[in-house]
Amino acid sequence: MDKQLIQQCGDELYTAMLERTPVRPLTERFSDITIEDAYNISLRMLERRIEAGEKIIGKKIGLTSKAVQNMLGVGQPDFGYLTDKMAFSQGEEMPISDRLMQPKAEGEIAFILKKDLMGPGITAADVLAATDCVLPCFEVVDSRVENWQIKIQDTVADNASCGLFVLGDRAVDPRKVDLATCGMVVEKNGSIISTGAGAAALGSPVNCVTWLANTLGEFGIPLKAGEVILSGSLVPLEPVQAGDFMSVNIGGIGSASVRFV
Repeated sequence: MDKQLIQQCGDELYTAMLERTPVRPLTERFSDITIEDAYNISLRMLERRIEAGEKIIGKKIGLTSKAVQNMLGVGQPDFGYLTDKMAFSQGEEMPISDRLMQPKAEGEIAFILKKDLMGPGITAADVLAATDCVLPCFEVVDSRVENWQIKIQDTVADNASCGLFVLGDRAVDPRKVDLATCGMVVEKNGSIISTGAGAAALGSPVNCVTWLANTLGEFGIPLKAGEVILSGSLVPLEPVQAGDFMSVNIGGIGSASVRFV
């Protein structure tokens, strides 16, 4: 794709986000779109957000489970950028009716970094040494593509389907919990709807952050001290709507909850 078309697609996705009006899949319209094209489109979308006053505060990793990778026919995760406008605090209502169009919630473990990580060559031990704390998290993903009819290029172009997120208020030293075996229980409106474990995300959430540091390092992009890194869902995506209340509890880490309005 040429630069003009990449910019046009990024602008289209940004407008779709603002107006809450989904677009046709890019992969239906541009059969030759590559993953590299898609990342360049996502950077244009991000550029528009920054021009509007948003600030980058971290990154998210998606497509970490084998089930989702198989569904999209890919063998690798993807990533997107988090901005300050996406972040909500524990106990704060999340206005999905005003901000999102096809929201789905997923329970995750968030990493807060205290040191920069710059790949390639980053190991899981490096990630743990650079992590200040981990927290329970709800990421509420959204797609600017009609009916979530996405292939890998569609979600990559759409900033990895980033929506909003909320962090729990209890921070835990990642060296004091087994992130591969820790269990997760997700409740919606008082009923348990899913369970999972850290191993659901590439064997461990630490492996996800390691992948991201090394992948971005190839392009000279570091993970920075102070950034929030969402490491990928440990449970299936759950559609949500205004009025729903969800909570997630992670063994050894704590809980997070969110009410949608």
